[in-house]
Amino acid sequence: QVQLQESGPGLVKPSQTLSLTCTVSGGSITTNYYYWSWIRQPPGKGLEWMGLIAYSGSTYYSPSLNGRTSISRDTSKNQFTLQLISVSPEDTAVYYCARSGTGWAYDYWGQGTQVTVSS
Repeated sequence: QVQLQESGPGLVKPSQTLSLTCTVSGGSITTNYYYWSWIRQPPGKGLEWMGLIAYSGSTYYSPSLNGRTSISRDTSKNQFTLQLISVSPEDTAVYYCARSGTGWAYDYWGQGTQVTVSS
């Protein structure tokens, strides 16, 4: 059973960098053909895919975030990390990490973590 757990600060000030880590257990983030995504849901809105890091280490980002997103990984800890720079109150959301396979359906999700951007 794969489990994902998000961690990071719940409050970030405007213009700062949001950094969240997803710790994976029960499966390796380097296992072939799995993709590890960050997804968020602002209050009252739908889910927004932010980007992913593949089993190979390749990264892909949503163009809607205008280059503010970076995803990296620490294979020794089986973790992957999201950094979102220059945050504003519009970045307030519940942030999720999730796994998908070659069919692109998400089969495992973290429980989500609330991040509020406020001074």
